[in-house]
Amino acid sequence: MNNLPEDIRCELSGTEQVLWFGQPRQGVIVRGSDVFLIPFSLMWCGFAIFWEMSVLKAPNASGFFVFWGLPFIAVGVYMVVGRFFAESKQRSRTFYAVTSERILIVSGLFSRKVKSLSLRTLADLSIVESANSEGSISFGAGSPFSSMFASMPNWPGLEAHVGPRFDLISNAKSVFEIIRSAQRTSI
Repeated sequence: MNNLPEDIRCELSGTEQVLWFGQPRQGVIVRGSDVFLIPFSLMWCGFAIFWEMSVLKAPNASGFFVFWGLPFIAVGVYMVVGRFFAESKQRSRTFYAVTSERILIVSGLFSRKVKSLSLRTLADLSIVESANSEGSISFGAGSPFSSMFASMPNWPGLEAHVGPRFDLISNAKSVFEIIRSAQRTSI
């Protein structure tokens, strides 16, 4: 596998064989959860801007109130547009691999994070696949909130609830079968 990304290559031990590697779908993506998040984020940002404009137009506005609204505007702008670009950037820096010994997930927006899951101890494996054979493979049981947060895996703080997974990969079913086959041979 000559075109193996360096992010994966540097994590491999001498005896490991790479059975599959890939990345999540690239670019800006609108997910199903955005049906609710987009209207909420527009209302949040709109109200924050309204608040700030009202304070700026007030004749005796305190400096405290002028600065009080700025973080809310920043959060609103992030929720309206920034999160799409931050998630896209994070997916561009995310690499997945299935080796003869483990599952590797290398990711990170501001720092490099490596998740390694042994094939021998990996008990729970699930797949969600769309009609175009793109899908996500989840490793481990996750938390009771997994299904609620599954469509927002890259929101700060939510990865603990979603659990490790290969998100938005092409040919998800064939990757799922590669993992199951590797589990059988690693025992």
